[in-house]
Amino acid sequence: MTDIRVWHRGDLRLVGIAALLTAGTAGTTYGHAGEIAPFVVAAAALAALAALVGRSVEQLAERLGSGATGVVQAALGNLPELFVGIFALRAHLVRVVQAALVGSILANLLLVLGIAFVVGGLRHGTQHFGAEGPRTSVLLLLLAVAVVAVPTLSSHLGVDAFRHEQALSDVASVVLLAVLALSLPSSLRHSGPPERSGAPGVGARADGAADGGAERPERRGSVAPAGVPWSALAMLAGSSAAAAFVSDWFVNALTPALGVLHVSEAFAGLVVVAIAGNAVENVVGIGLAARDRPDYSLSVILQSPVQIALGLLPALVLLSGPIGGGHLTLVLPVMLVAALAIGTLVAVVVVFDGESTWLEGAALVGLYVTIATAFWWG
Repeated sequence: MTDIRVWHRGDLRLVGIAALLTAGTAGTTYGHAGEIAPFVVAAAALAALAALVGRSVEQLAERLGSGATGVVQAALGNLPELFVGIFALRAHLVRVVQAALVGSILANLLLVLGIAFVVGGLRHGTQHFGAEGPRTSVLLLLLAVAVVAVPTLSSHLGVDAFRHEQALSDVASVVLLAVLALSLPSSLRHSGPPERSGAPGVGARADGAADGGAERPERRGSVAPAGVPWSALAMLAGSSAAAAFVSDWFVNALTPALGVLHVSEAFAGLVVVAIAGNAVENVVGIGLAARDRPDYSLSVILQSPVQIALGLLPALVLLSGPIGGGHLTLVLPVMLVAALAIGTLVAVVVVFDGESTWLEGAALVGLYVTIATAFWWG
């Protein structure tokens, strides 16, 4: 039997929505439908395509295993941000890229994690999770913040290294990418908790249905279908390719929309672009916490900022020269680095005890709102 059976009506409905929004983005862009409409439609299309990427990876979960699924979902979920970053750099929107990358990390660490704690805490009380994986993730983030702080401080403190900020940024980027490569084996082991006897597998509910509605065959006593899930692979390739086009349209619509809305580039990158590019982690992570799956919730939420800080940011720094446009370095505005350091330190404190409450989540959301407000004026 073909693996198309894993796609339910909700999945097909999502495919239709993503297709309509993508077509609508092209129509509003080339039809010059004002300054706001193309921006709104492109943002919605990015979110829908990111959700499709996440659903496609879920269909591959049985073949990949729980650890690899968490890592792959985070990597593919960040594809829209990669495309947005490339096109924004070509449009010389360096400040938007800097704010978007930092905003993506903060949105996951504070906003999404906070909402997940609030939802899980209100529905299930204090939630407990294996702390080893989250501790590793937040400590890697703390390392990334320290590495980024070195070029930034050298530039603002006026030491001799500021004359070579591009070379220093390149070296630091290579170091971050190397640390990411070395951390992958640990991430594959700890991106999900050990399977419990009789417990649902990754992303599964207690009733035996996988997250998103796909029913797990082995819970019915049959064997999971062997072979490659070609429908999921085709959808993954198609949605990823569409995300590249939509990202270009999104960036083209961004500058006119900022002028009409009177929103600073820093706020647009920190909040609007960051949230639109993290739709997968936002929805999946909060949903898992609501179903009392805190281990998987933290795995999905924390894997994304780790890959952004150790992978996406240094990759864009190294690519900014060859692709043309604005040159991206690790010399960031001091306020961005300070906000990143504060958010990471708070996240370290929150996850180290291996439990979460709704009050901790409310505090995280409150900190995110305060930081976002500080960037409203640029």
